[in-house]
Amino acid sequence: MENNETNGAGNNPNQPGQPDHPNQNPNKKRRFNMMWIYAILFAVLIGLQFFGRDAATPQEEVDQGKLIEMLKKEEVGKIELINKEDAEIFLNQKGLAAHFPEVTPNPDGLTSTANYTYRIGSLERFEEMVENAQQEVAHPVYITNVRRNNWMSDILAWVLPFGLLIVFWIVMMRGMGRNMGGGAGSIFNIGKSRAQLYDKNTSVNVTFKDVAGLEEAKVEIMEVVDFLKNPEKYTKLGGKIPKGVLLVGPPGTGKTLLAKSVAGEANVPFFSLSGSDFVEMFVGVGASRVRDLFSNAKSKAPCIIFIDEIDAIGRARGKSAITGGNDERESTLNQLLTEMDGFGTNSGVIVLAATNRADILDKALLRAGRFDRQIYVELPDIVGRKEIFEVHMRGLKLGKDVDKDFLAKQTPGFSGADIANVCNEAALMAARKGKDEIDKQDFLDAVDRIIGGLEKKNKIITPEEKKVIAFHEAGHATTSWLLQYAHPLVKVTIVPRGNSLGAAWYLPEERQITTKEQMYHEMIATLGGRAAEQVVFGQISTGALSDLEKVTKQAFAMVTYYGLDEEIGNLSYYDSSGQQDYSLTKPYSEKTAETIDQRVSFIVEKAYKDAVAILTDHRDGLTQLATKLVEEEVIFGEDLEQIFGKRPWDNSEDEKLKNAALKAAENKSETPENENQPENA
Repeated sequence: MENNETNGAGNNPNQPGQPDHPNQNPNKKRRFNMMWIYAILFAVLIGLQFFGRDAATPQEEVDQGKLIEMLKKEEVGKIELINKEDAEIFLNQKGLAAHFPEVTPNPDGLTSTANYTYRIGSLERFEEMVENAQQEVAHPVYITNVRRNNWMSDILAWVLPFGLLIVFWIVMMRGMGRNMGGGAGSIFNIGKSRAQLYDKNTSVNVTFKDVAGLEEAKVEIMEVVDFLKNPEKYTKLGGKIPKGVLLVGPPGTGKTLLAKSVAGEANVPFFSLSGSDFVEMFVGVGASRVRDLFSNAKSKAPCIIFIDEIDAIGRARGKSAITGGNDERESTLNQLLTEMDGFGTNSGVIVLAATNRADILDKALLRAGRFDRQIYVELPDIVGRKEIFEVHMRGLKLGKDVDKDFLAKQTPGFSGADIANVCNEAALMAARKGKDEIDKQDFLDAVDRIIGGLEKKNKIITPEEKKVIAFHEAGHATTSWLLQYAHPLVKVTIVPRGNSLGAAWYLPEERQITTKEQMYHEMIATLGGRAAEQVVFGQISTGALSDLEKVTKQAFAMVTYYGLDEEIGNLSYYDSSGQQDYSLTKPYSEKTAETIDQRVSFIVEKAYKDAVAILTDHRDGLTQLATKLVEEEVIFGEDLEQIFGKRPWDNSEDEKLKNAALKAAENKSETPENENQPENA
């Protein structure tokens, strides 16, 4: 039930980042952005540079001929050469009267600003032109050199490049902060913890009532919550709070949901983050975030820190195939080990972690004093699956024919997340068909879709191929029905689903240990499809690829892992620590490897011959079953019972035990809650 969000915190309107009232919008008031100030200042500087200079510069330029004419007529009062680039022409009273009669001159006979401007190309030629034009003039005008500094251009020349670099740096750092989750959009916060805090002001709607099928795990986790609520109950006897609790189990079994229920029940600060939140491209960031996380947690003690998928940073040290490739991750793990149980004190902080790969975690992380207890969250049994169905059916409109006991029996090996998916798919299928409520068939179709994939009724299959597929699936059904320890058939179809052209559904027996004979019967049933092709058509096809893959793995496990082969003996080459993954050699010799290959091949071929023999003896029933499958495309266990008779090995006592367990669970759910809950939990 690891991702079961039906009644989880995902629907809570009071989570961080969400408004307390549906009509309130937290993003309505925008934050002030300094980038607007930078843009305005830049625009002002550019405006002063261009428009300010143009306002002080004469609007009319004079050409060379007119300038020579004015010099000859003695209409020019002063010529100023600005920075040896431009010449400004000031007219005297005679020139103003001739060209600007509306302008009143100053007492000195000139205007305060130039009347004309002349853009020179060569300084020597300009001086020569002025001198030649005034050879016959009694009072010539001489050129005055003026050094004029444009301070705005000088400032822009120095400030603008640096300003652009600063703006580029700010934009780049903010982008990096957003992409890497540096907190507050700043790279300076990259070493801060990313943990999300849930406290008394943050409501989490997931409680222990929403966790079904995990009774043993709930008892242990509720004890931790009870310790935080009533520490005197334990400390008066000298007990100490556990420093760490590790939730271990397959994906989808409810580890994260258990943590959410702790956050909803504990009423203490709850820090939640993922193991990948410590990983960063910069050196030392992971260790810095660990220090910051525990610093914040100690300031709010007593509290709980939840690290989901802790294997991201907790992988065993020194097992990398590339030396030095995991220095940053190992330094993060070292800091975590020190914070959990180092020289300093860490009282009042409980570390709750979850992983489905406990075998690769570092031994120093798993020792007592860091993770004092490990809680195994396993796949639910038939009783647990019924309870999980009840949780996820709360908001569904169910038909009268929906039987939770039946659905629990039809979903062996399903996790809580799978069951949540079944309920959702059933609702979607019923809505697609326009129904007002969800009936039993919708749930069965949902199970079929999850196991086998979507039906592909429009896939083009020739009649010959359809006949081969029918006999192949009928071979599986026949051998499984006639073998004592093979799983009994529930349904067979030749309608293509997913990548398969046919599919068969079985009801596996829920057992804790498996004998050699049981595994061997399962292999015979798996090879029944290819054996049927050989018996009926005298040739085999490529349709048994997945079957061959399955039996090969089963035979190899029998020989090398479980010690079920007489030739190899009671030896197991299975490594639960995972160290063999990094080894360049096998844990056995070449001679043993040849023996293993021979024994695996012998077991598979023997199972295939037994399947051929069974189908040869019951070829008439096989043909009847395949013919019916071609006509109807779907057959059930009742059809096999009509052809082959009832299985003599069916143990009605097992059914009685399952029904008794389901009945006991139903009675337990009707018991008042306070009778089965720990004190104050």
